[in-house]
Formats: sequence, structure tokens, C-alpha cells
Amino acid sequence: MDSTTTVVKGIQPATVDLRGLLKRFGKDVVAVNDVDLFIERGELLTLLGPSGCGKTTILRLIAGLERPTAGQILIDDDDVSRLPAYLRDITMVFQSYALFPHMNVFENVAYGVRVAKRPKQEIEERVHEALAMVGLEDYGKRATNALSGGQQQRVALARALVIRPRVLLFDEPLSNLDAKLRKRVREDIRSLQQRLGITSVYVTHDQEEALAISDRVVVMNQGIIEQIGSPHVLYTRPASRFVADFIGSANFIPGHYDGQAIDVLGYRRPHVQDMASGPVTVMVRPEAIEFAREGEEGVEATYLSSAYLGPVTEFIFDIGGVEVFATISGLGMSVAERGDTVRLRFNEAGVSLLPPE
Repeated sequence: MDSTTTVVKGIQPATVDLRGLLKRFGKDVVAVNDVDLFIERGELLTLLGPSGCGKTTILRLIAGLERPTAGQILIDDDDVSRLPAYLRDITMVFQSYALFPHMNVFENVAYGVRVAKRPKQEIEERVHEALAMVGLEDYGKRATNALSGGQQQRVALARALVIRPRVLLFDEPLSNLDAKLRKRVREDIRSLQQRLGITSVYVTHDQEEALAISDRVVVMNQGIIEQIGSPHVLYTRPASRFVADFIGSANFIPGHYDGQAIDVLGYRRPHVQDMASGPVTVMVRPEAIEFAREGEEGVEATYLSSAYLGPVTEFIFDIGGVEVFATISGLGMSVAERGDTVRLRFNEAGVSLLPPE
């Protein structure tokens, strides 16, 4: 998409406020459990978590495709909890695109405004405007089955934008694309969202995708919110082992904290975090582990194995009986054989403390 594309007119982004939101399916299944969440105007917020954590149910509740068991959904302070979907001024981009195969691109995008019985000239203007936004201004007469997966996703996005919603929802929109195309389309979605300033709620189970596009990420687990924060905060200061493990790769090593430094098997390094003194679990990201230079302090480790991948070498070490994974850039280190002893140090940027296990 071209950054010079004309912005769609008439979009008035809204706030979304979820208060005590509860959704049960039957007597025993609690999909969403007393969730409070405020989404800022113009924000792209991502709901992230494993299958069955409640993220898609929240999206469907906001859209009006499901009714809450309890709680409220407010759009710009208006309670829409019991409003049908078509009265909420919200649109969703689905995982499956949901395009009409018997209609060309123009007619697919025009569908929503035709149903709203807008004048013919307005329909044409809005469709051309929306197609231009997604870089498909010359594709109106194309059959949808003649398009690539990425182009079909853009048509689905244009169809959502043409009705000028207050809130735009994305339900795993990139899961049907290959890895290379996924990266390109996610960049397009983020660029477009920022230029429009439209409030967007995005659902994915892909942590890299969530980190790449979001203003804030909500990590969910079993119907509750584990942590809310910017991608940087979630990665560097996870609130729980679940968050640390779900957002990227992490090592968990027993240690001790005295309020000023961490001690791991006699390796002491400065660290300040709002954590009580005493035993802790030291979370260390794989890329934060480095070989200690000669004369530097470090923790003693036993080399187990390595895999050379070109730009990085992946190592597995044993630190005090804990198997630790490290990703070290450059040529790494040539270790003679399994069982060699090395000294490792931790980069502060990739270290955080969690309660002891």
C-alpha cells in the first residue's frame, strides 16, 4: 500500500469499554471470566493467547455476534451489550475473507453500502476510495478467485472500511497466508490503521505478529487477562511465567534477589525490580546470554550441544541442573565436546524476575 493513498473520509474512531464481561457456554464452560478492558480511541490493541483462551469470544462479543452472560460493552459510552450486530457500527475482517465468489471485487466491496441503500454515486465513490486505500484501485472488475491470498485479504479489508466503522475487528486475518506474505500484509494493516487512526481490535495466537503491529497487547489465558502492556513491556517485564513463555522463548533459572542484585550460583549481577528480597525465578531471554570474556564474572555452565545457523548459533547449556537455551550472534564459540565448562553472562535487557516456583 502506498503511504500517499487518500484516507477514507467519515471514519469516527470510538473508545471500547468492557466492564465485568462474562460469557458462559452451557453450565460448565466459562469462555470469558469477568474481564475489564478499556480500548483507547485510535488504538490497535491485540488479544493474544492460545486456542481456547477467550480472545475470539471477546471479539465476537464486541461485534455483537455473541451476547454476554453478564457485564457491559460500551462504545463511546453507549451501552451496546444488547444491540444487534448491524446497529453497532462495527465491522470484522474474518480469517476466511468471506468474499462472495459470484461477485467481482467492486461488488464485494460495495455490498455493505448497497444493503444500506446509499445513492449510486456515493457507492461508487466510497468503493473506489476504499480500494485505493488498500492498493487495489485498478482491480474492481477482477474476479475474486483470480486474486492471490494477500489480494483477497485486502478486498476483505476494503469491504470493512467502505462502511466507515467506528471500530474495526480482525479475527486471525493472516492465518491463511504463507509466512512471507503474512509479514507483508501485517505491515500493510498496521500502516493503514495508523493513517486512518481507526480503533482496531486484533486477535491472533502468533506472538511475533502481535508484537509487530500492536500499540498494546492483552495476553489471555483460560478466559482471564494475564497481562496488558506495550510489546516492549510484555517482552522485557512479563508478569508471570505464562506470559514470559508465551511471548517469545525464555529460560527460568532459580536465583536469589537482595533488592540490588541477582545471584545465580555465585554469579552476582546488578538488577533493580519491584520484587521482594529472597528466592526468585530469573527469567533470561535466549538472546541475552553471552559468553563471558576473559576476566569477566559469569555463571559456570556445562556445554551440551549447539547448532550453527549462520547469523546465530543456538546453544544448549546446563546451569545448576537447569537446561538453558541460548541464541548467540556471530560465529559463536567452537566448543570441543559435550561436557566442556564455560562461563556465561546475562545481558540486563533480557533479564526479569518472577516469583519462585
